[in-house]
Amino acid sequence: MKTLRIALIGTGFMGRAHSHAWQTAPRFFDLPHNVEMAVMVGRDPQRTAAEAARLGWAEASTDWREIIQRDDIDVIDICTPGDTHAEIALAALAAGKHVLCEKPLANTVEDAERIAAAAAAVPDQVALCGFSYRRTPALALARRLIEEGRIGRVRHVRAQYLQDWLSDEDAPFTWRLDRELAGSGALGDIGAHSIDTAQWLTGSQIVGVSAALRTFVETRPERDGVVGLGGTAALDAPRRRVTVDDAGAFTARFADDAMGVFEFSRVATGRRNANRIEINGDRGAVAFDFERMNELEYYDASDEGHRQGFQRVQTTEAEHPYMKAWWPVGHGLGYEHTFTHEIVDFVGAIAGAPTGPDFSEALHVQRVLDAVEESARSDSRFSAVKGITS
Repeated sequence: MKTLRIALIGTGFMGRAHSHAWQTAPRFFDLPHNVEMAVMVGRDPQRTAAEAARLGWAEASTDWREIIQRDDIDVIDICTPGDTHAEIALAALAAGKHVLCEKPLANTVEDAERIAAAAAAVPDQVALCGFSYRRTPALALARRLIEEGRIGRVRHVRAQYLQDWLSDEDAPFTWRLDRELAGSGALGDIGAHSIDTAQWLTGSQIVGVSAALRTFVETRPERDGVVGLGGTAALDAPRRRVTVDDAGAFTARFADDAMGVFEFSRVATGRRNANRIEINGDRGAVAFDFERMNELEYYDASDEGHRQGFQRVQTTEAEHPYMKAWWPVGHGLGYEHTFTHEIVDFVGAIAGAPTGPDFSEALHVQRVLDAVEESARSDSRFSAVKGITS
């Protein structure tokens, strides 16, 4: 069996999540290839060495360019801020590596187009984008039900992604609030997930939007400590200007004429990580909330009237997606398992199994993000998504 040697670039939140996944996937799933956690790459030598040792990487490095050129590296896993994705992904593809890149694919449509074109030119190399919520068993079951026609023709898509880690106006400044590094705010950080999930579940692309974006807190104090996504700041810390959105909303038109309503916020007080979606068809509906990630709600309009209503399906049976490898019935999974499933599917793709999202799908998400920003700049006028091919 072939062994894939992995290099992961990035030591932050996503670097830790992916490290856990690379450790876990081969221990619970029968992968078609062996995997070896060869090297973790970061900027700070001491921190990178400490994280590599703690998370199970054989080596630590601060030079991603040198690592990409090594003949003994097969996979590049990109877990860095969005402003670096294009340069790293293009170099990795040119060096003949398989690439897993965190979302969104890039900070601009132009960069995303370059990355997607480079990936298309090397079809023998796998290039996937890390929209990890696709790997939630309940959402994978929802997709199966929709594909089977259980809810009929889709009419409505209703999606929210709400967090509150920036609801305090004195929550400190991080790289996620700098447009040069992050590309956008809540839109690209969490709204992108909702866009990908909606298109993946329905099998239909968003073709146009009408949007509004809002920055509620214009400046934030400099951070002096890291806690979770945010951190701590002194009361007298100098303040930096926020250059991205705090929240936004848009209506969407899908290629199959379904209607969509999307909302995303990182200042929705009281909502820690409420990633929700409901899809209504002419024969039924599905509904999901990540804060209850082991459950899917399913409505079947063909039920007799006296027993119609949403059913709560606990997605912990062995026949549910991914669940055969895990625990006895009724024992739920957590956030980290979505990344483990992502690695399982990525390694499977290297062995020839079909999976997504590939870089062309991630490019379309980028184009939707661009259309949202264009609409918001023009007083919410309808903005067609560019580059629609089907």
